Amino acid sequence: MQPEPRTDPPDRSQDTEASVADLRVLAHPLRLRLLSLLTGQAYSAAEAARVLDQSQANVSYHLRRLHAAGLVDAVGEVPVRGGTAKRYRHDPDSGERVGRGVPQGVDAYLALAGALGEELRRRTAQRDTEVRGEMTDAEVWLEPQVWERVRRCVHELGDEVHRHALPPGTEDAVRVSATLVLFAMKAQEETKTQEKEKEKEKGKG
Repeated sequence: MQPEPRTDPPDRSQDTEASVADLRVLAHPLRLRLLSLLTGQAYSAAEAARVLDQSQANVSYHLRRLHAAGLVDAVGEVPVRGGTAKRYRHDPDSGERVGRGVPQGVDAYLALAGALGEELRRRTAQRDTEVRGEMTDAEVWLEPQVWERVRRCVHELGDEVHRHALPPGTEDAVRVSATLVLFAMKAQEETKTQEKEKEKEKGKG
C-alpha cells in the first residue's frame, strides 16, 4: 500500500471513498494478513481461511470490510458445493487512497500502529535467523530535500515488494516480512505545548 495521491478510478462510489479514507479500516492484524496474502494470489474466503488457519466466517467478515473499502477486488469465482464463491485480490495501488479525502486524527494512526506492531511480533516469531535481514530505526531531524528523497525511496521500495509478490509457497522464493512506516513528526515545542494543555485539562477534571 503506497501513500501517494493518485486519480481515483471513475467507478468508485462516494461511500467507498469515505470508507477508504479512514485509516481504521486497516487497523486489524487479520486484515493486514489478508492484504498480504491476496497480493500474491487471489483467494476465496474459504481458501484464505485455510491458509491463515482462521474460521471462514471471520475471514469472510474482514474480506467484506476490505472489499467495501476498495482495498480488494473480486477477480473471479471458484465452484463450491451448491454454487460459486468469489475470489479476491489486493491491488497495492488501492492503498494510495487510504488516508486521503478526510482529516485523520492521531488516534487513527495509533490504531494502525497497534495492528502493525501486533503483526510484526507474529512474523518475528517465525523469523529465519539463518538468513540476513535489515533493520533501521531513527528519530532524527533531516533537511527537507533529504526527507523528500528518503520518502520517495521508501515509497519505491514498498512498490517493489508488492509488485513482485509471488503466490504463497512458491518454490525457491524467500518468504519476506516488510514493515515500512515513515512520517514527519511535530516539532518538540509544539508537542510540549500540547502536553501542557492536556495536563491542564486533567487538572480541571
